[in-house]
Amino acid sequence: MKSPGETREILGRLESQHPDADTELDYKTPFQLLVATILSAQSTDARVNMVTPALFKRYKDARALARAKPAELEPLIHSTGFYRAKAKSLLGMAQKLVAAHNGAVPPSMDALVELPGVGRKTANVVLGHALGVPGLPVDRHVLRVSNRIGIAEGDDPEVVEQQLCAAMPKDRWTRTSDTLILHGRRICRPKPLCDQCAVRDDCDYFRLVIARARDGKAPKNKAATLAKTTTPSTRGSKSVRTARR
Repeated sequence: MKSPGETREILGRLESQHPDADTELDYKTPFQLLVATILSAQSTDARVNMVTPALFKRYKDARALARAKPAELEPLIHSTGFYRAKAKSLLGMAQKLVAAHNGAVPPSMDALVELPGVGRKTANVVLGHALGVPGLPVDRHVLRVSNRIGIAEGDDPEVVEQQLCAAMPKDRWTRTSDTLILHGRRICRPKPLCDQCAVRDDCDYFRLVIARARDGKAPKNKAATLAKTTTPSTRGSKSVRTARR
């Protein structure tokens, strides 16, 4: 695994390649981002952004959502998939916000993960983007890209989060996640576009797999590990973890 200095330098170049990196979920308040992130499990940000305007118009805050009935909520979120489980998570989350936090989204990891439907990744998204608290969400893109490059090692999201946080300054944690996610969507896809990558020459996967294949050589042993790195569902809720978009 690369040193913290190497990791920071690599992220700097990736940030230059993706200067627009940010969450692609539309929101105006921490509550709206929390709802949108829960809905994004096993869905796409674009689909969620199609659903949330009508949802937020009807349920403006946690108090309004806490009073909703599943039969009212489910049709509004149906197209995001797993709508029954998501409706249960959203209602439980809103009700606990009202009961325990006076309807406000708490700026604390410990408090957020106590909410129904909220895991570390969702909490980190809300902390870093809406509450100004450093957080480094790890999703399938972060896992794939960081393992391929060699700035992290492993397929456990929490372990990779710890490794990246240890290497990067706190004020860059959220930006690091956004950058790796966007790089994974645009360039470092399951079938990567290595010729368009700003850090190709420092990437373990390119060196051990792609470049050797181009030269007619067998991949190095580590290549098998890099190729097999899997990404469990980490994007959304505790209750909807079995699939991924």
